[in-house]
Amino acid sequence: MTNDTQTVKKYGFAAFIPMFVFLGLYLGCGIYYTITGTVEQPWNQFPRHAAILVGIVAAFLMNRYMPLTEKVSRFCRAAGDEGTIMMCMIFLVAGAFSGVAKAMGGVDSVVNLGLSLVPVRFILPGIFIITALVATAIGTSSGALVAIAPIALAVAEGTGASIPLYFAAVYSGALFGDNLSIISDTTIAATTGAGCEMKDKFRMNLLIALPAALVTVIVFSLMSGGAEPISGDLSYSLVKIIPYVYVLAAAICGMDVFIVLISGTFLAGLVGIFTGGLTLAGFAQAIGSGMSGMMSTAIVAIMLRGLIGIITVYGGIDWLVDVLHRRVRTRKGAEYCIGFMSGLLDFALINNTIAIMIAAPLARDIADEHHIAPKRNASLLDIFACGVHGLAPHAGGMLTLSGFYAALNPLAVVQYNFYCYFLLLAAVITIQFGLMRTPEEKEYIRQQKEAGAARR
Repeated sequence: MTNDTQTVKKYGFAAFIPMFVFLGLYLGCGIYYTITGTVEQPWNQFPRHAAILVGIVAAFLMNRYMPLTEKVSRFCRAAGDEGTIMMCMIFLVAGAFSGVAKAMGGVDSVVNLGLSLVPVRFILPGIFIITALVATAIGTSSGALVAIAPIALAVAEGTGASIPLYFAAVYSGALFGDNLSIISDTTIAATTGAGCEMKDKFRMNLLIALPAALVTVIVFSLMSGGAEPISGDLSYSLVKIIPYVYVLAAAICGMDVFIVLISGTFLAGLVGIFTGGLTLAGFAQAIGSGMSGMMSTAIVAIMLRGLIGIITVYGGIDWLVDVLHRRVRTRKGAEYCIGFMSGLLDFALINNTIAIMIAAPLARDIADEHHIAPKRNASLLDIFACGVHGLAPHAGGMLTLSGFYAALNPLAVVQYNFYCYFLLLAAVITIQFGLMRTPEEKEYIRQQKEAGAARR
């Protein structure tokens, strides 16, 4: 393999051209067919994996100094990243659990129980609150998504409500927990990188995230206020609800989400066989059909991670960080820089944990230079990464949701993902108006003002 200094040309902003090609084809065609209304499933006319493949070809055509074999090698190394493969395995076992639970009647029982006990107008905010609590307890958005998204889908279909709206409620709740939980990987990355205690970052985050969550609950309540009562057969079996109760309880107790979903799949199969809803062969077929529905999602995740690896090699991420750092002049600018750097890296990398890890060293230097408290630094890193993640139509959470509903319009979910908008707005308000400052920060600012006045 040739030496990097001879083969790797640093393109700067142009390194993102392959990503623009992918997003332009996928989003552009989806928007075009949606506006024209000429086809039934506008977002399936130019599939994501086809658009990503064109982006990959564009990346391979760049940098004529690097041999094609080396480009392919770097792509494969990035695509085979441990985190990416684990995410794909979670996609597949989530599909297996969903397929078996649906085949044995578990989804219908959970939905009918919810519709029987909870007024329709409170179901949408209830889904947000439940997902938020589960995600906060288990510390991951993916676990909450795969557990609750199938239920939200069934409720939306049963009530005739907007599927993107219900998916947005799930996604919003999942990101609330991912951002706030003290055991979340984003929290660990942010606190470690900023050099602060988890409890301090939690308190700082809570004062920003909780108001955003409360406003989100109000908005979701208003949007479901005109819902009509559900009539018809709402029968359910408590036995068939056991697998869902087990999955949620096991996840909250801290069991690994991969193990939770595998064991939950077999528990759902046993319940189905016991109640007569499944045969042994039907159980195996349900696993296969559920997993096959997620295979396209897993392939997209692998291809996209490989494309991001090539963009990183071409210097796109380094260029983005350098441009943001050069523009810092004031404390307010430093806080905006930390937030925007974390958010933009997440949009480019579609992985909020990795985005925080990359941004954290430079953010810590900026925070030290402008006397920004470590817990404030950690909070900004985490909030902007998670907030932007929920607004990225190509993010991993969106791939998970589309795995459950192939015709999903990702921009429609983004449109209704209110929590992310309110979270980012709350963070911007604290920056713009100098809120959430610690006593030490206030004392430093006061001393700086006095020193400036004395010089004048």
